[in-house]
Amino acid sequence: MTDIIKAILKINPTAEVSVSGNDINTIVWENGTTPISKSDIEAQLPIVEFDMAMADLRTKRNRLLQDTDFHALSDNTMSADMTTYRQELRDITNGITTVEQANAVVFPTKP
Repeated sequence: MTDIIKAILKINPTAEVSVSGNDINTIVWENGTTPISKSDIEAQLPIVEFDMAMADLRTKRNRLLQDTDFHALSDNTMSADMTTYRQELRDITNGITTVEQANAVVFPTKP
């Protein structure tokens, strides 16, 4: 799904559209969908980009948490270092408000 379609769906989740490539000038409004202005769509693009950057960050973070989930089982005693590491992973998205911040995150080192 293109960024343009994602931006349109943020405005109108039931919109039916097609776009050639990722070119805003090729939008085809289908099945009676009311067209949305290009300026309104363009205003949503930075939000879509941020949402995608955060989704990518969360996917990476979740993978790292899954890799250490066995430490959190009831029959294991988790070290303080591992507890801290896992908490740092869970907190890694706190305070991020820009794509640049999301892309610049440095993950903690696994103990």
